[in-house]
This record gives sequence, C-alpha cells and structure tokens, in this order.
Amino acid sequence: MARFDEVMATFWADGDYGVQPPLTDETLREAELVLGVTLPSTLVDLLRVQNGGIVAADHDACPTSQPTSWSEEHVPFDFLMGIGPREQMTSLLDTPYLVAEWGLPSPIVLLCGDGHCWIGLDYRVCGPDGNPSVTWFDTDLDTALLLAGDFTTFIESLTAAGDFDPDPSDRRVGLTPASSQPR
Repeated sequence: MARFDEVMATFWADGDYGVQPPLTDETLREAELVLGVTLPSTLVDLLRVQNGGIVAADHDACPTSQPTSWSEEHVPFDFLMGIGPREQMTSLLDTPYLVAEWGLPSPIVLLCGDGHCWIGLDYRVCGPDGNPSVTWFDTDLDTALLLAGDFTTFIESLTAAGDFDPDPSDRRVGLTPASSQPR
C-alpha cells in the first residue's frame, strides 16, 4: 500500500474535465458551512493540488471486502468532485441536493458517483467534526459498504481498475442490505 504523499504526487490525471477554480481558504470555509462538516485535511490537500477532476489510472479503483453491484472485488473511483460553483460540473457542494434526490443517509459528503452508486465521506458515526469513514452507497439495492475507516486510508488503498478482472459479467451482483452500516 502506498503512503498518502506518494499517491498525492500522482493522483490526478491530465485534463480539465470537472476541475473547479483553485481552492481558497474562503471557499473551503464556505463549503464546510454549507455541508455542516469539517472535511478531512488529506482531502483538502488533494483539492489544493487540483480542485476536482479525473483520477489517474493508477488510482481509479478501490478494492472491496465483498462483492458490490459494480464488481466482485472493487468499486470505481475515476473522478473526485471538487469544491466550487463551476456550471454543469457536479461539486461537493451539491451533496445536500443529491442526498435528498437519491434517498441517501445523512450526514455524508459525496465524493463521486452517478446516482445509482456513490462513494462518500460518512459522518454518521463520527459526527460533523470527526474523522469520517469512506463508504460505497448503492441506491438501487439500498446497500452500504465500508471501504475505509478514514479518507487517508481510502486514498492509500486505491489501485488501478485495470488490475482487476475485466469480465463484464461481474456487474450488478445481487446483494442484501449492509446490516453492519448505520443508516
């Protein structure tokens, strides 16, 4: 497993798709007020390098401890939302709307997703000023799967999606609700 500073150096892919304006202290303070939480310092560190966008291919998947609707052994993490108002770009600031729209639990902060599946910072156990875990939420199956106990561990666990079996029959594996996750 790579250390956070090693991952941070190679985390972002080239291109400007999904990139918000550079993160300022004022934008961060406003975002934390809107979201009602303190964001993990390592997330802020990544967003200060580049405020959202496509994740490099070496870090675009998270291994899982059990099958999900995506795959038998991993979930995608090919994009990280930034913080900002850029039109037609989803932002961490869209979390309150998206949580309500997709019937997700709260308090969480969504990092990436497409509506049916999300990866988010999960503040349900630690509270708004705590160190949130990172959780996979599947809205179609109403399941949640803990991916990492904190954001740093999550980032350090990321690997290349290409390292996993590309068999498309892995998609949409049936699951039962994740009873170990608070709702």
